[in-house]
Amino acid sequence: MIVAAHSFTMAATFSFVQNHFSGHCMNQESTLEGIRVIEICNVAAGPFCGLLLADMGADLIKIEHPQGGDTLRSWAPITQGYSENFASLNRNKRSVTLDLKNEQDVATAHALIASADVLIENNRPGVMDRLGLGYEAMRQINPRLLYCSISAYGQSGPRSQEGGFDLTLQAMSGLMSVTGEQDGAPVKCGVPVCDFTAGLYAGFAIVSALRAVEREGKGAHIDVSMLGATLGIAALQTSQYFGTGVNPEKLGSAHPRNAPYQVFRCRDGYFGMAAGNDSLWKAVCATVGREDLLEDSRFDSTTLRARHQGALRDLLEAIFAGDDAQAWLQRFRAAGVPCAPINTYSDVLDDVQVQHMDWVQDVELPNGVRTKTFVSPIRFDGRTADIARRPPALGEHNEEVLAAMTDARSA
Repeated sequence: MIVAAHSFTMAATFSFVQNHFSGHCMNQESTLEGIRVIEICNVAAGPFCGLLLADMGADLIKIEHPQGGDTLRSWAPITQGYSENFASLNRNKRSVTLDLKNEQDVATAHALIASADVLIENNRPGVMDRLGLGYEAMRQINPRLLYCSISAYGQSGPRSQEGGFDLTLQAMSGLMSVTGEQDGAPVKCGVPVCDFTAGLYAGFAIVSALRAVEREGKGAHIDVSMLGATLGIAALQTSQYFGTGVNPEKLGSAHPRNAPYQVFRCRDGYFGMAAGNDSLWKAVCATVGREDLLEDSRFDSTTLRARHQGALRDLLEAIFAGDDAQAWLQRFRAAGVPCAPINTYSDVLDDVQVQHMDWVQDVELPNGVRTKTFVSPIRFDGRTADIARRPPALGEHNEEVLAAMTDARSA
């Protein structure tokens, strides 16, 4: 069974190379064709990692508990009994229900994992071992398995047994110390960045390690922590601390090394504008009719403008108060200065660029209701991938997956 699965993987890899170099267009939906992934995950970090692989064509089998399944299934908004939050992270997957505290179901899980290339789990360290599904046990039945564990703090170390959610990791990682207004209370980023960053790192690690498996014939245990992932994307903040010995501070929407580079108040609200170099600063001065600011010694370089950005903001906002955001955006766009409105999600999802990229597509829920979702933002050869498989009902693919496994055994 294991040999057959791996020969299929190599055949899929050969097919990909053959198609790519023979002039055919590369399709996102087939880049991981032939790769089987087992997902034993809840809520966000693990399911997002699985989604990335499923969008690329992997055969993703999501193992869920028969009673309720993934916790995300209960999260609002609920459309006629089905969670749209769950739908957003679980398209292109098949759902199989197993009670992993039941001996017979654990044996079934073993068989599925034996046929897989990848296993993703985001339980607290030690849980999978207690279920008889830990890495050491699974590599005995499938030596080529890539076993990816996503957790709050990692699989070892003094904090490994501590639980964590996105909120607590935003606090622990230092992210909250640089988010919000300078004199304000700690606030979290509105998007669960720790969850999704961990999922991104995990997906990157898995597809990278698949090459090593093909080359060396041996799997590995991939350890991705939310803490490490969130620190990993904070390279500018950590390097600032290492270089100066001083903690980065909250600056609202401003930047510690660039100005003007923030959200500005105008007559009818706010807009964002980023002039991150000297040529753009000259364009700003020309746009607002204040070329004399080019002679102001406080603003003579990017570093100096950042040092005096409070005074610069006050000066510019006095000018911006004379017109609405849309008018300023038109002027700065015409001058080639990066700028943007402060969009709501309804605004940006209806934006002409999002429409052009075909990122918002219809998706059918298991109850037959059609809704919309944001699909993979990655485009191959100028094309956005379609949804290959709608999100699954709980246990929808039990018969399909388990019958195929039985047929493979009998063969």
